[in-house]
Amino acid sequence: MKTMKDTKQQWFKDAKFGLFIHWGLYALLGGEYQGVKARGIAEWIMNTLQIPPSEYEKLAEQFDPVNFDADAIVKRAKEWGMKYIVFTSKHHEGFAMYDSQVSDYNVVKATPCRRDILKELQLACEKYEMRLGLYYSQAQDWHDPNGLMARHDNSHKNYQYYLDHKVKPQLREILTNYGKIALVWFDTPMETTKEQSRELYDLVKSIQPDCIVSGRIGNELGEYMTTSDNFLPRLPYEGDWELPATLNDTWGYKKTDNKWKNPDEVIRLLLKVVSRGGNYLLNIGPDGTGKVPEGSVEVLDKVGEYVRENSDAIFGTKRMPYYPYELDWAELTWKPKRLYVHMMKGKERIELPNVKNHAISARVLRTGENLEVSNAQSCEGVHTVLVYLPEKLWEEKNYCVEIAFAEDEMNFTELEG
Repeated sequence: MKTMKDTKQQWFKDAKFGLFIHWGLYALLGGEYQGVKARGIAEWIMNTLQIPPSEYEKLAEQFDPVNFDADAIVKRAKEWGMKYIVFTSKHHEGFAMYDSQVSDYNVVKATPCRRDILKELQLACEKYEMRLGLYYSQAQDWHDPNGLMARHDNSHKNYQYYLDHKVKPQLREILTNYGKIALVWFDTPMETTKEQSRELYDLVKSIQPDCIVSGRIGNELGEYMTTSDNFLPRLPYEGDWELPATLNDTWGYKKTDNKWKNPDEVIRLLLKVVSRGGNYLLNIGPDGTGKVPEGSVEVLDKVGEYVRENSDAIFGTKRMPYYPYELDWAELTWKPKRLYVHMMKGKERIELPNVKNHAISARVLRTGENLEVSNAQSCEGVHTVLVYLPEKLWEEKNYCVEIAFAEDEMNFTELEG
């Protein structure tokens, strides 16, 4: 039986909502190379289209992101209600988005912009009191001759040499030169051994003991569970966990992908994650100039509005106990003495059977308007909480009703009959 994951970091347990930023040289291509469109996610284009490192690295000569504004992005993330940011310091392409002394293949030494992007993000996060986490691809590095590469034969490579001479020194750099790092987000461990994963884990902890190590370090050594990309656990999940997710169908910028999720869908996904006890790490992928696509901004502005108006029903909440009914019209979150009913569809009243708790009062969270609430017995003999909604809300969606209970803990009965 696997041990329940525990970061022992209260900020992570309370965070609920974070911003992922996937950005690198791949953003210049936007999912297309020499007239060929790459299938799948855009940041994998070097692998997907088998672009030789000697050709791919020429992209660095074109990288001059005049539209990238770390201050504006972090400020916006704060307005969206996000509590932490995770930035790709080095993705599988092997290009460092900071001033690395280990490899000249980095944003300061190999590009005309000569800007330390990570340093800009660090300063902006400190300014707005936003926690900064760093994605670092520990196993895959398609530029380094000894880095691993998915869908290829790696048997001839000296992987340990790569770990010792690039990965570990670069981890020391990002953990030493960029302030307090909230977490290191490792990825795709592939054939990394348990001993090798342990070496990386111990290195992180030796430099910043409070820095959380993500689940994808491999070999069960991560401090929280990371789900598969865009996959939500079906039931409430014990322990610390996080769902990494996209707003369209890719992580890195892809110029042909405008399949933006509906804001209502994103709000509901966020609430499902929160209800089941996890954090929702939602991605943006700036283009080659550093501009965040308008489609993702428009979605997140609307999501952020809901988060701000209903923050009490999201932050500081606990993992929901198992409620026996699936509600197509609402999602539920809770904290001691409070149940939050997030209304996803218009209804004339809220009806919650199989709730043993005694309801005392109810109100619309964003306005404070008091609502009529009653404790009823259904015809089937089941204790049911009823909240009567005013007519002006019958056709409305995306608002939250707070129900106050006499008891600290939520108590649901099982289905019978």
